[in-house]
Amino acid sequence: MSLRSLTVAVGATAGAALLLVAVPGSAFAASGQFRYSYTTTDGYEAVGFLNNPASGQCVNLATPAAEPGTVSRAPKNLTDATAIVFLGTDCVGDTYYVLPPGKGASDRLLARSVVFS
Repeated sequence: MSLRSLTVAVGATAGAALLLVAVPGSAFAASGQFRYSYTTTDGYEAVGFLNNPASGQCVNLATPAAEPGTVSRAPKNLTDATAIVFLGTDCVGDTYYVLPPGKGASDRLLARSVVFS
């Protein structure tokens, strides 16, 4: 191997290593959909959902066309990750429920936020 070939190979390897360090890793996401129900201000039943939610990030469950602070109910975890559903916003509080992948809960389970493993 000539000195020029060796220099090019070393440069390419160093460049590839630098690129791997410089590019941030992609965030992990749960594959699938998380669904929940709520009632609008007009009294209609509505369904909210999260598609492929990011793992490790708290999500406050949106309830469009409902009173602010409306509580969602009957969550269904149709993702491949475990969902931890909280009664409080911002995934805080002592009231939470662990919902395994592919499982749903009854209308009695209330939720305002969720985080995925």
